[in-house]
Amino acid sequence: MFRSLRRVLCAAAAALLLPLAAVQTAGAADAGVGARANAVDAGAGYWHTSGRQILDAAGQPVRIAGINWFGFETGNHVVHGLWSRDYKSMINQMKSLGYNTLRLPYSDDILKSGTTPDSINFSDGKNADLQGLTSLQVMDRIVTYAGQSGLRVVLDRHRPDSGGQSALWYTSAVPESTWIANLKSLAARYKGNSTVVGIDLHNEPHDPACWGCGDTTRDWRLAAQRAGNAVLSVNPELLIMVEGVQTHNGVSGWWGGNLMGVAQYPVQLDVPNRVVYSAHDYATSVAQQPWFSDPSFPANMPGIWDKYWGYIFKQNIAPVWVGEFGTTLQSTVDQRWLAALVTYLRSTSSYGADSFHWTFWSWNPNSGDTGGILKDDWSTVDTVKDGYLASVKAPGFPGTGGPGGGDPGDPGDPGGGTATCSAAYTVSSDWGGGFNAEVKVTNTGTTALKSWKVTWTWSGAQQVTSMWNATYTQSGASVTAANAAHNGSVPAGGSASFGFGGAPGGGGAPSVSCTAT
Repeated sequence: MFRSLRRVLCAAAAALLLPLAAVQTAGAADAGVGARANAVDAGAGYWHTSGRQILDAAGQPVRIAGINWFGFETGNHVVHGLWSRDYKSMINQMKSLGYNTLRLPYSDDILKSGTTPDSINFSDGKNADLQGLTSLQVMDRIVTYAGQSGLRVVLDRHRPDSGGQSALWYTSAVPESTWIANLKSLAARYKGNSTVVGIDLHNEPHDPACWGCGDTTRDWRLAAQRAGNAVLSVNPELLIMVEGVQTHNGVSGWWGGNLMGVAQYPVQLDVPNRVVYSAHDYATSVAQQPWFSDPSFPANMPGIWDKYWGYIFKQNIAPVWVGEFGTTLQSTVDQRWLAALVTYLRSTSSYGADSFHWTFWSWNPNSGDTGGILKDDWSTVDTVKDGYLASVKAPGFPGTGGPGGGDPGDPGDPGGGTATCSAAYTVSSDWGGGFNAEVKVTNTGTTALKSWKVTWTWSGAQQVTSMWNATYTQSGASVTAANAAHNGSVPAGGSASFGFGGAPGGGGAPSVSCTAT
């Protein structure tokens, strides 16, 4: 009802780049993340819940601050974009931007024997270790590399099959028994691998799904309990992510976004402290909703979010994870919506991990009604969109599964290696009274960077007005930008990016220099 075909493979129009006036605090956000650098070791082992927080194996609070990378749920049977790039470079880039968790949508088709991926590019050595693998084996490689890189993974049962979304958790072709058997199979497959911290049981249940109605053919809450207990019977360490429905007691919202029924009918599992409730929320580029035309918008939005799902967090019932939210950012309404939602999610600098969890939709640019963090070339970052998220990004986690648990993109220093880097400055939009620019830092040496800084001097009177994914100082026309806490480490051959807004107009790109350690 509220959704266009966001998951189909289509070329999304490039998002219109607009000034970041709506997010005036973005430049300070990374300093807040840096101030919490003492929390970077949090996240080891399997996770559990305590009230509204998610805690790691040592009891330290963690914050999911991640990204959706879709494709396993489509007819390609693999994450999209591998027709363009190597999967490791994708994950390295996600990490460099400060995302710490990867949500991987899939359909039950990938669990059919012999299902193989389509549209992977193996030229020039790309994706070489994926050749000849099944879709599940490719997922294994992605999970392994993500874990070594310090990312965690949530598996999302997105669809019963690659043909499309289903309102209920089962169809005539994929009955409940198959759904549960496949969930148990994945839970067992990754048992003992704490990179996979949770499973999202089914994506966006909607009408006629109900919550608490007692009809076992429609009651999503009861189905989630059956499936959650089945998963925990084979892997009791996993978090169980349970989305909402569309309509409860006559009140409708986004598909999967209505968790009003939790107040009376919470999900109760055999293993305690495993439930995380998940909401989805979108802007007008996906569909119109009555709250967007309210005269008080966007001041009305916190009350809307409180009603549908925010109360669960605020009443300390359980953690809340906004598993999907996104927009093309092309309208002023959508820009104001995203700024308001990010504020509602609670900044990491102010609240740390005592916050809402989130994974943005999406990494992919080919999401028809939202676009992605990447632009259509599958490489360039939409720094304006990414910049909106700066204040709610959070520290990464210890690497798992690699030699010594280290970063797989870090070859180590064999002794005597020199850290070197280069920087490229690009003006992405210029409207006369202001401009947005992006700077890409590339590790040109043979050893990993631990930190970097970029300097330039403008020929005019330009001033930085906001900056994201870096911190800066400016003296006259000279600017020095230093890495944020989350993107200082850059493997040999890898890159990191930051963006900023400035005024007045951008003029010509200055010469930039990069210094690395």
